[in-house]
Amino acid sequence: MSVGNAMARTAMPEQPHLRRNIVAWLVLIATLCGIVLISLASGRYAVPPGHVIDILLSHLHAGTHGWTADEEIVVDSVRLPRLITAAFVGAGLALCGGVLQGIFRNPLVGPQTIGASSGAALGGVAAILFFGFGPAVQICAFVGAAAALAAVVALQRSDGQSPLLTLVLAGVVVGAFCSAIVGLATFVADPDTQLPGMVFWLLGSFAAADWHRVILVGAFCLIGGAILLGMRWRVNVLSLGDEEARLLGLDPAKDRLILLAAICLIVSAQVAVSGSIGWIGLVVPNLARFVIGADHRRMLPFATVMGAAFMIVADTLARTLTPAEIPVGIITAIVGTPIFAYLLRSVIAGGR
Repeated sequence: MSVGNAMARTAMPEQPHLRRNIVAWLVLIATLCGIVLISLASGRYAVPPGHVIDILLSHLHAGTHGWTADEEIVVDSVRLPRLITAAFVGAGLALCGGVLQGIFRNPLVGPQTIGASSGAALGGVAAILFFGFGPAVQICAFVGAAAALAAVVALQRSDGQSPLLTLVLAGVVVGAFCSAIVGLATFVADPDTQLPGMVFWLLGSFAAADWHRVILVGAFCLIGGAILLGMRWRVNVLSLGDEEARLLGLDPAKDRLILLAAICLIVSAQVAVSGSIGWIGLVVPNLARFVIGADHRRMLPFATVMGAAFMIVADTLARTLTPAEIPVGIITAIVGTPIFAYLLRSVIAGGR
């Protein structure tokens, strides 16, 4: 393909449907606001939505307090940090999934399917086993995610002529290996002091969310997210292939390394604060692509907000469906696996 045609495909994608995009954003923002209100009001200790709004607005101005002290504690100290943590995690995972699908040109790729989440979980479990819960979990989770991604890329053929499912198969191999080592770690863990917390952490949960964890995951997600969103036009170019990216003046290897490093930063922070949560990074970008289009300059911001809404819903269901809290990783897997099966079938059918 000529440089002119490549630039036309990159700089001038298909004519955007401006009105449709505006409507989609308005609906998404309104939905997110409703989800936030319902989540803060719902739970074993129900808080009237009007009181929730008053409590949130009380931080902006002083006024008459029409709510109880218990309601304020539940909203401000329990549910709000948990909701913000879930929003950061969902937004970060969806953004990472969208970028991975773009740079590898594969709609079946996500942090879970490519092994990044499994590698981060392995690093986190190793840290818990040898150092206990603490800062080491974040560091080891980052190293594990980076090592898993490096292994997947090494298994993939470097000439760019691999079949569409090669990357997914490589991710399955790496993920299976990491899961096996995680299983070994849980087998040798102390059943009284290490195993219960390790297992609950691996299943994924925001039960331990507090303002400290909000700061931790928020800082890493904001840094990594700023890099990914700032380079989203480069993701468009990388999605054309390495040869065309070079013709347009980019260094594909360097750009891909920066993007993968930012993804590792977000995934490791997510795993450190909430354990292993899958399917968000696979499902949400595909839904966003269906709604807003394939241009990553528009799709990635939309997927980020959609991921936050999706995760808040999943966490609200996890803590309200039954008296005993369900690990949120189970909720996302129940929703994500049938969608993944549909995507897999569509890709295989399209390749015939």
